[in-house]
Amino acid sequence: ESELRRAMLLDFGDAVASLGGSYVTAEDVGTGAADMAVIAERTAHVVGLPGERGGSGDPSPVTARGVLAAMRACLEHRFGDSSLAGVRVCVVGAGHVGGQLARLLVGAGAEVTIADVDPPRRAPAEELGAAWIDPSEALMADCDVLAPCALGGVIDAETVDRLRCGIVCGAANNVLADERLAADLTRRGIVYAPDFIANAGGLISVYAELHHLDRQAVTTLVDHIGITIGLILDAADRHHTTPLAEAQSLALQRLKGTAAAA
Repeated sequence: ESELRRAMLLDFGDAVASLGGSYVTAEDVGTGAADMAVIAERTAHVVGLPGERGGSGDPSPVTARGVLAAMRACLEHRFGDSSLAGVRVCVVGAGHVGGQLARLLVGAGAEVTIADVDPPRRAPAEELGAAWIDPSEALMADCDVLAPCALGGVIDAETVDRLRCGIVCGAANNVLADERLAADLTRRGIVYAPDFIANAGGLISVYAELHHLDRQAVTTLVDHIGITIGLILDAADRHHTTPLAEAQSLALQRLKGTAAAA
């Protein structure tokens, strides 16, 4: 299996190389810094390399820090207090980022419940002091914050009205199966942190590797995720829109500004 994995990664490296730098690859679900090192045998357009190779390493801890900042902003907006002490958080998916996030949450005094489709992850979760819940029940858990940290599309037309949380803020991409569900969350009074902002820490980490930014610069940028989420939530209230619509609008403004500057 390891030989097959290596062969697949090398083939992927060839594919990335063929794009001539228009695409730069990095870690995602199921891959790590060691895999990036294999890909780097075939292309220079890769980030997230191990530290000994001069890379930024696993971006998961940075992603988790950004999600935590986003979560604090959501708590401030929803409850008027950014403290995580006593806040009930259900982390759905205890992989690289979800596991890191759970540790940060426990350290901040939150009451953490974890769900994962991989049963061996139960023991580490309980050692951390978190409760365990079956993945089939996790989305409907009675909690303050639902943190989807696995694959996308978990909130769909069937589950959106069954949620029992006040906030949705996690590390997963494309949490909403359909963008129109953002309006359903707003209708229900559930605060939603748009995923591409909440989970931007990982991207910031590999961006920093590309542009040779130091650790303090990365920390500053990642912590700013909370400020951005707060601005978006406030704008959504003012304009009677959704956080997703405001986030997309802000992203388009910045892209146009970048294009104009170029």
